[in-house]
Amino acid sequence: MSRIVLGVSGGVAAYKAALLLRALTEAGHDVRVVPTPSALHFVGAATFEALSGNPVTTDVWSDVDEVAHVRIGQESDLVVIAPATADLLARAAAGRADDLLTATLLTAHCPVVFVPAMHTEMWLHPATQDNVATLRRRGSVVLPPAVGRLTGPDSGPGRLPEPADIAALTTVVLAGGASALAHDLTGRRVVISAGGTREPLDPVRYLGNRSSGKQGWALARVAAARGAEVVLVAANVELPAPFGVRVVHVGTAEELRAAVHAEATDADVVVMSAAVADFRPASVAEAKMKKDSAAEPDSVPLVRNPDILAELVAKRSPGQLVVGFAAETGDADADVLTHARAKLARKGCDLLVVNDVSGDLVFGQADNAVVVLAADGESTEIPRGPKDGVAAGIWTVVASRLTPRYS
Repeated sequence: MSRIVLGVSGGVAAYKAALLLRALTEAGHDVRVVPTPSALHFVGAATFEALSGNPVTTDVWSDVDEVAHVRIGQESDLVVIAPATADLLARAAAGRADDLLTATLLTAHCPVVFVPAMHTEMWLHPATQDNVATLRRRGSVVLPPAVGRLTGPDSGPGRLPEPADIAALTTVVLAGGASALAHDLTGRRVVISAGGTREPLDPVRYLGNRSSGKQGWALARVAAARGAEVVLVAANVELPAPFGVRVVHVGTAEELRAAVHAEATDADVVVMSAAVADFRPASVAEAKMKKDSAAEPDSVPLVRNPDILAELVAKRSPGQLVVGFAAETGDADADVLTHARAKLARKGCDLLVVNDVSGDLVFGQADNAVVVLAADGESTEIPRGPKDGVAAGIWTVVASRLTPRYS
C-alpha cells in the first residue's frame, strides 16, 4: 500500500478530485487529501474525509503537536496535485509555504505530479509556462492539460484530464519514479495503431481477434504525458479517448492501412501495436449467410491482407523510427524470442515489442510484460506490471533512439 497525498487547489475542476480519490483508494492506496482553503469552496472537507478515511485540513495550525506540515510530506510515497491552478503552480515554483499544501511540497522527498487545470489564456501565459519549466527542471512531473470544454462556453487547452487517466499515470510514477514521465517527447509527433481489425464475412459476421487495445491506449496516454503530439488509429476499441490524443477510428485492415499511411508521413515515431488480420474473406456476402439455405458456404476463401508494417518500413523518412509488435507463443520449432528475432529481421523495423501471449497472459488483462528487441541486437526486458508502466518502459527505449533535434 502506497501513501499518497492528493493536493487539491481552488478551481472548478476540483470536483474531479473526488473521483480521482475514489480511484486511488479503490486501488488500495492510503490517500491523505490536502486542499487549499479555496478548494473547499468547490468540494467540502466532509466529502474528502468520507472518501479517504483520513482527516482534512488546510492550515498548519491543526495537529500542531504532530508537526503535520513536515510529517505529511516526509512520510509520503507520492504527491499528486489535481487540479493544479495557475496560482498553485506559481506558489510551488516560488517555494512558498503559506498553507499546508505548499508546506507539504517543500518537505516531500517523493515524486510530485502536478495536473494543471485553468483557462487557456492562463495556461499559455509566459508566467505560467516559466513556472512549469521551473518545476520540471527541479524534477517534478507537470502533465500537459487536456483540450476541451472549460467553464462557460470556452474551450481549449486547460481542461483537467479525466480521473481514470490521472490514476493510470500515478501508477507509472509510483513504479518508476518521476523519470518514467520525463518530458522527453516534447515536439515529437507519434502515430500509434491499437486494437484489432475486423474483416466482414457478411453484414452480421466478421473475422476478428482478441486484442482489447489497452496496451495501445497506454502507449498513447504515456506518450501524451511525456509531451508528444499523438495520433491514435483505433480499430474497434470501446475505450474513452486518452487525454491529449487525437483518435482516428477504423474497422478493417484496409481502413487501418490507409489511416496509418496518411498520418505517418511526418511522424517521428510510428508504433504498430494493433493486431491486424493477416487474411480477409475474398468476398463479402450482401446478405446474412444462413444455415440450410442456398447461401450457406462450403468454405470461406481467404486472401492475404497487405503487410502494413513492412510497407511503413519501406516508406519511412530519414530519422523516423518504426516500432512493430509481435504476439508470439513458443512451439516445437523455437521459443518466443527466437520467433520474434526472425520476425524482426524479416520486417526490417527498428524495434520489435514482443508479447508472450501463451496462457491468456495479455489479451484483455490489466498487466503485461514485454521484451523490446532492436535491429542492432540490443534487448530490453520490461517486467510484468500495469500496461501504462510497460508503455513508459517502451517509450524510454524509443526516446533513447530518436535523432536529437538542434535549434
